[in-house]
Amino acid sequence: MKNIFVLFFGIFFLLLSGNVLGQDLDSLLNNETKPTINYATATFKASRIINGHSVQQMKKKQLDFRISHRFGTLNEGAYGFWGLDHSNIHFSLEYGATDWLMVGLGRGSLNKIYDGFAKFKLLRQSTGAKEMPVSMSLMTSAEVNSMKFDTTPIQLTDSTTTPRVNYFSSRMTYVAQLLIARKFNENFSFQFSPTYIHRNLMPTELDMNDVFAFGFGARYKLTKRLSVNAEYYYTINPNAKYLETRYYNSASIGIDLETGGHVFQIMLTNSQGMREGTFIPKTTDSWTNGGIHLGFNISRVFAL
Repeated sequence: MKNIFVLFFGIFFLLLSGNVLGQDLDSLLNNETKPTINYATATFKASRIINGHSVQQMKKKQLDFRISHRFGTLNEGAYGFWGLDHSNIHFSLEYGATDWLMVGLGRGSLNKIYDGFAKFKLLRQSTGAKEMPVSMSLMTSAEVNSMKFDTTPIQLTDSTTTPRVNYFSSRMTYVAQLLIARKFNENFSFQFSPTYIHRNLMPTELDMNDVFAFGFGARYKLTKRLSVNAEYYYTINPNAKYLETRYYNSASIGIDLETGGHVFQIMLTNSQGMREGTFIPKTTDSWTNGGIHLGFNISRVFAL
């Protein structure tokens, strides 16, 4: 009887000590485990929604080679093969200098523009230990129009002229843009893009050097590799009614198709330009009169 009592007491002691030890281990593990931060990924498939920048950036030491085309307007009809007889092209190299800084250089055939940009990641959408409802980036760029200067002398009177003086600074356009995006769920993302554009030289005094615009972009994911995108830029231009040339807000719709290391973007847009200094303030075609351009972007990413 005594032996049974000793055995019972020993088992009870082991169970009690094991339970206490287990509680101590659980407490220790809980103290050692750090809270996790879950960051939103693939808010958009590429660094562009359609024409404009998205909050997506190249990772460190990744290089994106991009080719963009915009054809003529569909209202050219059969004679112009619905715009396919004419096209503008843009090439660019965009590099992830760090995980928070992306830089790029490019050249387009429209007005023979050279451009460069830098995009800084300011905030990243996250849940968990760090709650951040949106992602935010700052994009700044400069564009240089390399068309030949007009050297025609300026007519002062019927009989006198003066040589025309041209400055390199007259070729410059500058853009600053804040990109604010949220991935609401696995399928839907939305971006708001307040934009400021400064142009050094304008054709007339009625043309404003400074332009403000509000961009809106959205992506809806259909499958793992296919999504539908839409983009619209509302331009604030108080003197537009006095200008001889009619300008329209840029509106675009397209699809993204990912195939391995490539991302194909196919779109319909009323903008012929492919950089902010042209497609935001200088869109002269309208969807309502058939001024729609078929276009595409091809993105190929290399890891260096």
